[in-house]
Amino acid sequence: MGSFELPPTTIEAFQRDGAVCIRQLFSSDEVGLLERGIEHNLAFPSERAKVASRPDDPGWFFEDFCNWQENPAYRQFIFQSRVGHVAAQLMGSDQARLYHDHLLVKEPNTRQRTPWHQDQPYYNVEGRQNCSMWMPVDPVARESTLEFIAGSHLGPWLMPRTFLDNQARWFPEGSLADLPDIEADRSAWNILGWELQPGDAVFFHMLTLHGAGGVGGNRRRRAFSLRFLGEDMRHAPRPWRTSPEFPGLVEQLAAGAALEHELFPRLWPVSYTHLTLPTILLV
Repeated sequence: MGSFELPPTTIEAFQRDGAVCIRQLFSSDEVGLLERGIEHNLAFPSERAKVASRPDDPGWFFEDFCNWQENPAYRQFIFQSRVGHVAAQLMGSDQARLYHDHLLVKEPNTRQRTPWHQDQPYYNVEGRQNCSMWMPVDPVARESTLEFIAGSHLGPWLMPRTFLDNQARWFPEGSLADLPDIEADRSAWNILGWELQPGDAVFFHMLTLHGAGGVGGNRRRRAFSLRFLGEDMRHAPRPWRTSPEFPGLVEQLAAGAALEHELFPRLWPVSYTHLTLPTILLV
């Protein structure tokens, strides 16, 4: 359960480009399981949920975070699929821990872009052995998919800003370089992106610049994302609110400590503690 050997070329591409697409990594049953989990999440959002589109947007961009402990379908997918082993191989790590889950839903005719950004500057972790998975349960057209700047994970940290009003609410203004204006001249950048079908998944480094367009027509774009931590990742408490937050963690885990905590369960090698949970399918 949970084991899956990647070809060396896939691992090499991830290390070089900071993003790879793995076709049909997950079965139709696993996609259906996540779809049920997503619909349950939409019906019962957490207090961390937010709408990331403007009121005048004809669509709707919804996000929610850190629901694996309350969502049985998410939990079953996380602990019983091959995703932990895949993440460990891509990170070049002997182990993989879950950092958090993230739901991103763009309903039909959502104009709101996901601006270009890196993930790690929003977080409370430091280190190089990390990755994220982004997996749609709906077909995703090339113009609506997640895009990446190849090799950008090897560059510096860039200023994290709010998506809707471009404010610096994390690192102080001027302490990190601002993102380049990629949309001003897309031809100047090596942009990766893939049309996706349910069962496909993209994996990327937390420092890889990435963004996505809106969704047109009658297409939904429901995507489930997971973040993973390898062996060299360490706790990096911030004097500001991280996104997502982990309330109380700073009192329990010292700065610079390995992230060996119940909030970040080990997925690879398999930890049988979580596999004893009953299988519950949401309807």
